[in-house]
Amino acid sequence: MHRSANSRYSIGSVQFNVVSDGVYWYDAGAIFGVVPRVMWERQQKQLDQSYRMPLGLNCIVLKSEGKTILIESGIGGKPEDRLAASPLEQGNLIDSLKELDITPEDIDIVINTHLHADHCGWNTKINIENKELEPTFPNAKYIMSSQEWQDATNPNERTRATYLARNLDPIINQLELVDPGKEHLVTNEIVFVPTPGHTEGHGTVVVRSGQEWGVYVGDMAQHKSQLERTAWASGLDILPLVSMATKKALMEKCIEDEALIIFCHGEFPGVGRMTRTSNGYRKWVDVDPI
Repeated sequence: MHRSANSRYSIGSVQFNVVSDGVYWYDAGAIFGVVPRVMWERQQKQLDQSYRMPLGLNCIVLKSEGKTILIESGIGGKPEDRLAASPLEQGNLIDSLKELDITPEDIDIVINTHLHADHCGWNTKINIENKELEPTFPNAKYIMSSQEWQDATNPNERTRATYLARNLDPIINQLELVDPGKEHLVTNEIVFVPTPGHTEGHGTVVVRSGQEWGVYVGDMAQHKSQLERTAWASGLDILPLVSMATKKALMEKCIEDEALIIFCHGEFPGVGRMTRTSNGYRKWVDVDPI
C-alpha cells in the first residue's frame, strides 16, 4: 500500500511529502547493539520468528528554487535488493512518486545521507531492454559526501556487505561530491550537514524556511528510542562514540528550536519532534501530516 498522498508536511513555505519504499525486516539485536534485549524489547515489541524488526524506508520529495529534490532512495527494486532482509516485499518508491505525479525524469537532485544499501538502492535500476544497470533518475545530480563515496567504493571486510557496486557504479557520471567537513548549500533552503558516526561520511539534510527548520536524520538512528537515549548507539554504527556525540548535540538543538525531525526507519511517515519530559528525559512525539 502506498500512502504518499497522505504524507504532506511543511517547514515554513517549503512543503514536502514523505514517500515510502515499503518496509524491510532486519535483525533487532544488530540494530540495538550492546543494549540488553530485556531493555530494548520494551521499546520494540513487533518481531518476527527470527527476531527481526520492521524498518520503514521513508524518503522525502520536495521542490526548492525550481528543483525537484529526492532525499534518499530506499532499498531499491532490483532483483537482488531485498533478498537479505525482505524477499517477499517489493520496492515501491517509484510508485509512491507516481502517486504525486512525479516521474524519475522529473527528479533534478538526489541526496544520499550515506550509501548503505537500504538508503541508495533506487539510485539505479535495470534497463528492461538491454538488462544493463543504469541511473534510475537520468536527469539528476546525485549529492553525497566525498568521504562516503570513497569508503563505499573501497569497502573493507565489515562494510562490503552493504556498500554494493550495483547501487554506485552507474551514477558515477552524475555525482556531485561535497566536502565532508563543511555544510553544503544545495539550495538556499536545503543544506547537507556532516553528521559523522553511523559512517564517517554520514550526513543529514536540513530544510530551512523563514523561522522554521527540520532535519532528515538518515541513519543517525534506526529506532526512535535511539534518538531519545544518547547511550543507545546502534550496533551498525562504525564510530559509535562519535555517533553518540553527534546525536546528542543535534537532538538538543531540535528540542530548543522545536524542529521537525524526519526519521528514515520509523513507522511511516516517521515525522515528529523531540520534546523533554518533566523529568528531563528526551521523548519523541509523532507529528501528523497537514
